[in-house]
Amino acid sequence: MRMSRFGLLALSVLCTGCFTLEPAAGVTPEPGNRLALDINDVGRVALGGVVGPEIAQIEGRLIGKENDEYHIAVSMVRFLRGGEQVWAGERIRVRSEHVGTVYERRYSPGRSVALGVASLGGLTAIILSRDLLGLGSGDNDDGPDPKPIPTELIRP
Repeated sequence: MRMSRFGLLALSVLCTGCFTLEPAAGVTPEPGNRLALDINDVGRVALGGVVGPEIAQIEGRLIGKENDEYHIAVSMVRFLRGGEQVWAGERIRVRSEHVGTVYERRYSPGRSVALGVASLGGLTAIILSRDLLGLGSGDNDDGPDPKPIPTELIRP
């Protein structure tokens, strides 16, 4: 069965989830998990040649942790003065002493439900305002009837 564009849009809205970065609370995240590392001043100096001098946070997928080093496939770098830079999974090593806080990316059920409700409400409003389901009132009132042409002015 072929799914319409509207059905595909509705399905994508229902499947959307929200994620947040929450402090890992002293537990090292499992390899494969998404995480973010706040970089301290010492780390900015040490990683300046690899990542950039004004780095505030590195986000990516944890490949592993050994010898007090995080091995990360970087997906995003955030800078001190704002701005972000997208990376394509380049691998870097970050020493634990260069990290201020470790955040783990976690699913947020509350935000996901709120996003789903808001999206479905907006989608419903669009459907109803555009009469996309053909459930209109059936009135075709296009305004007053046009003025009839007087018959005495028409010549045969």
